[in-house]
Amino acid sequence: MRYLILFFFLLNTQVIAAQETDSVKTIDPVTVTVRAFQQKEDITTAVVRRVEYAVPSSKSALVTAMNTIAGVRMEERSPGSYRINIRGSSLRSPFGVRNVKVYWGGIPLTDPGGNTYFNQLAFNNFNAITIFKGPASSMYGAGTGGLILIDPPAATKSGGGVEYFTGTYNAHHLLAEGTLTKDNYINTVTYAHDQSDGYRAQSAMQRNNFSWNTRMKWKNQELIASVLFSDLYYQTPGALTLQEYQQNPQAARPKAGAFPGAEQINAAIWQKTLTAGVTHKQKFGPYWSNTTTGYGAYALVKNSAVRNFEQRKEPHFGGRTVFDFDRKWGSTGLQWSTGLEAQQGYSTIRVSDNRNGRPDTLQTDDDVTISTYSIFTQGILSWKSWSYTAGVSLNRSRLQFTRLNAYPVTEQVFRYNNEVAPRFTVLKKFGPVDLLGTVSRGFSPPTVAEVLPSTTIINPDLKAEHGWNYELTARKSLWKGQLHLEATGFYFNLSQALVQRRDSSGADYFTNAGNIRQKGAELYANYIHFFPTGLLNYLNITANYAHSHFKYSDFMKTGQDYSGKWVPGVPMNTLNTQLGLALKPGIYTDVNYYTAAAIFLNDANAAQAPAYHLLGIKLGYRKPVKAVDINVYAGVDNLFNETYSLGNDINAAGGRYYNAAPLRNYYLGAAIGLRRH
Repeated sequence: MRYLILFFFLLNTQVIAAQETDSVKTIDPVTVTVRAFQQKEDITTAVVRRVEYAVPSSKSALVTAMNTIAGVRMEERSPGSYRINIRGSSLRSPFGVRNVKVYWGGIPLTDPGGNTYFNQLAFNNFNAITIFKGPASSMYGAGTGGLILIDPPAATKSGGGVEYFTGTYNAHHLLAEGTLTKDNYINTVTYAHDQSDGYRAQSAMQRNNFSWNTRMKWKNQELIASVLFSDLYYQTPGALTLQEYQQNPQAARPKAGAFPGAEQINAAIWQKTLTAGVTHKQKFGPYWSNTTTGYGAYALVKNSAVRNFEQRKEPHFGGRTVFDFDRKWGSTGLQWSTGLEAQQGYSTIRVSDNRNGRPDTLQTDDDVTISTYSIFTQGILSWKSWSYTAGVSLNRSRLQFTRLNAYPVTEQVFRYNNEVAPRFTVLKKFGPVDLLGTVSRGFSPPTVAEVLPSTTIINPDLKAEHGWNYELTARKSLWKGQLHLEATGFYFNLSQALVQRRDSSGADYFTNAGNIRQKGAELYANYIHFFPTGLLNYLNITANYAHSHFKYSDFMKTGQDYSGKWVPGVPMNTLNTQLGLALKPGIYTDVNYYTAAAIFLNDANAAQAPAYHLLGIKLGYRKPVKAVDINVYAGVDNLFNETYSLGNDINAAGGRYYNAAPLRNYYLGAAIGLRRH
């Protein structure tokens, strides 16, 4: 019976609040975008758009939305603790987001050390998220794990709204947003509050988030200023062994030998982040333009862990400037972009003994100076039904570690220089079918957290990973654009791949793993139909499937040969299907199904987490009354009540792999939106 239900719900959910009585503007959650490289359809990318005043899931709206995309996997080890995997890139992320470049309104959220606090973002901090799959080094510097471009809220008329929803595990969420426009001036402010007791013991979280964006235009210029602040506290229950997971998946990590339990030391993270930036855009005549961004950021992080108590202060600043040329001669067009990006950071990292959740005797005291820059250029030549892209970047980074508590004080310097990252694409349009071929090279130096992991032992032997990526994509539209189909095959040969390890205390450390061959296929289909007459308003159906055939080509470590083994942490198959169905009176339903195959948990492939199936359903009613949009809804997540682990600790000592996700849970919410015509 379960699989009949799953077959019936091969469908899509993303919609936006009604603007008129008998029309609903639908949002296609996965579309080809032009934003990343200024050329329509010359890249393999996808877009997640925010659903105005209608959160698709009370548990983790952003996690649900990101996992609608084939090849993208967002994990939540506990509320507030995120990881993002784009074609296997979470190999380097025991927690947080690494080796994925992230920008918010053109401002880097990825610090010069290679780390991104993605959990600082709230659901109303973005209008759209553009995800680039594969190396994006030809325009965005070092990285092999993909690129995420986040568009801040982008209302063009005065208005606002507030939404509140509550759910299982004492979850409470408040979203508020307001926009003021006048002439060529737009000012938007957002606030979000999220809190939950969590499914597991020692998994409570609370986050307060504020953002401000303003835009001013005059003649051929535009000035954009942005501020993003987040104050986040979340507890970290720790991973369980298989026996502990089976006996009580809600338990936090217990005391084991000399190491205390997670509850005993109040394992948690206190995180405050502040980012502010200004972007200036100017056109020089009909063909030339420039976009320049300058920013500053500060992160204050405290981490009470089983092994120690860590305190980090991480200020950094930087900028990016790009000159663009765009001209057409009949059926021929040329787009050319060139520029540079630079970042500088100064971090202090103090690690102490952990005495019942408070810092005690100092273990290490490190000053870290990080600098990185990238020079890039890329040209796109279009001629009739053909399009050719060629780009290249030159990347350099420098890390300096100074350990102040050891005498004499010594400095260790690491340089990763002169890595050239080219990219080539050819696009051919055959009527309704597009074929796109891509060859690109990615380069990614170790992050600060990998050279100096939570073991506090500096690893001078880590090397940068790099590799060549090959892709072929076919796209086709049918039935007057109502049905969109897309298929992508890729092969990424990654050398010196960085892989995580965990010791008996749960502390992570890293090693180069030789070569990894990442082969895969991604399929996407979307059908959207509007009904001009009758009771139905629209039907929107989407399906995304990814097959990941990732294996170690050659990997020897500590006398063990892992060559030919499957890369851990990546399900071989994932499928997401969605349904969005709305009636003209205002009743709507959203259905979301996600399944992932079994996942290997260590390099030896000796343990694995089983496959799981998730089904979420939401039923709501929205009604525009003059200038007010009203929306009420209720829903359920994990309808099948599956016990599963979301965000496994890969290669953990003692078999501590499992972080249990919530069982069946419910939510209820309401939203009011005000708009000005």
